[in-house]
Amino acid sequence: MQVSEETTVGVEQNADRLADFIMFAQRSFLLDLSKELNKGNLSYAQFFLLGYLANEDFLTMTDISKKMGHSTAAATGLVDRLEKLGYVQRLHAAEDRRKVMVQITRKGIETVGRLRNSIAESISQVMTAQESGDVEDIQPIYSQLREFIAAR
Repeated sequence: MQVSEETTVGVEQNADRLADFIMFAQRSFLLDLSKELNKGNLSYAQFFLLGYLANEDFLTMTDISKKMGHSTAAATGLVDRLEKLGYVQRLHAAEDRRKVMVQITRKGIETVGRLRNSIAESISQVMTAQESGDVEDIQPIYSQLREFIAAR
């Protein structure tokens, strides 16, 4: 199947519009997120780690360093600060006490949930302002973008 030049131009225009939207939304959400993080004395890196932990039973220090793109020493410092703030706890594996596992606490889960809901509210407001047909058009694009990003 050959793609016409007109289709290619349309795709490029839509990609440009979506890129502009993502950049605008990112700035907006990051500003809102920054205000919320400051209330809880959290950095972006700490919040992103909490986001990872909220979707897992636990992560090892090696897992954390890989996900965050940090050295193990830097990951340890990140976990130390989160533990002092009560957002995570360290556990030791039953089969090997040297293996440290990091688990999010209820306080951490509540914080991630509250901030996620704040972002979802903002997105909902944007989507409500769109014509009803546009909202359905967003879902397949969102799903494809999410799969693409997750695979990277």
